[in-house]
Amino acid sequence: MSARRWIVRAGVVLVLLVLPRMIYPILAVDILAWGLFALAFDLVFGYVGLLSFGHAMFWGTSGYVTANVLLRTGLPVPVAILAGTVAALVLALPTGYLSIRSAGIYFSMITLAFAQMVDFIARQADRYTGGDNGLPGIPRPPLGPIQFDNPLHLYYFTLALAGLGYLIAARAIESPFGQALRAIRDNRVRAQSVGYNPRVQMLVAFLLSAGLSGLAGGLHTVGHGVVSLDAVNWTTSGIVVMMTLLGGTGTLLGPLLGATVVLLLQDALAFSTSASGVVTGAVFALTVLFFRRGVVGTLLALDLRRRAGERFLGPAK
Repeated sequence: MSARRWIVRAGVVLVLLVLPRMIYPILAVDILAWGLFALAFDLVFGYVGLLSFGHAMFWGTSGYVTANVLLRTGLPVPVAILAGTVAALVLALPTGYLSIRSAGIYFSMITLAFAQMVDFIARQADRYTGGDNGLPGIPRPPLGPIQFDNPLHLYYFTLALAGLGYLIAARAIESPFGQALRAIRDNRVRAQSVGYNPRVQMLVAFLLSAGLSGLAGGLHTVGHGVVSLDAVNWTTSGIVVMMTLLGGTGTLLGPLLGATVVLLLQDALAFSTSASGVVTGAVFALTVLFFRRGVVGTLLALDLRRRAGERFLGPAK
């Protein structure tokens, strides 16, 4: 099983390395950014069991801070992205502290309320957000040999930082901390009885999720050179929920696959906004009805069932 897992991971890395040769590099950048965003969201949803409807506030806040740093200071791109990530973490501290005190639909509504407040502030603070016009023409000064106007340079820079984000998430998920999150998700009272502090663990998970969401938002802003009010709109939170459910919650590759499917569908149906919405919605509905664990989750469940059958009956000849 370990060998198979590493073979799959090596195959994913190989595909990501050649991805900008297969599709538009900017679309490939979007897949990396949204995939990391979906994985960050799944840290709270898939591993803690809390459905957040407000993760767009971290993605959008980081995007606006990244844009303002580049527009007003001329600092290097990595510093601007780091500033955006830190801003998302700062916002997540009071938001998470207040939100995790509730559960279920109440947690979802609190996160949505905070996100709507951030959306309102962004609309009013047009000096820093550009209002309805957004912030176009964000400068991206070269970083040594890296020219951000070169799509391939931009993609591999994004791949490096998004890969770092994935490694951080994977390390957290596969560590004892990740096991504690699963225990809290499955039975909070029992987890508390064996010595875990659910609120502390959940707050740390929420902060990690917000930080990775901020990293993804900064990468997306740098990739497009523009940020708009869509970044903090509630629909962005809805899209990342759909991506995660489509790919499979509680899996490392599921969010990336879900983001890939949604973005490729949107690109293929870009000639019609209504067609894109209808087809994407239909795919999502079919997934929820027939693949409730998502694509990756369903495949893993089938493989587990097959191996269990082999152990009981012996391998097929």
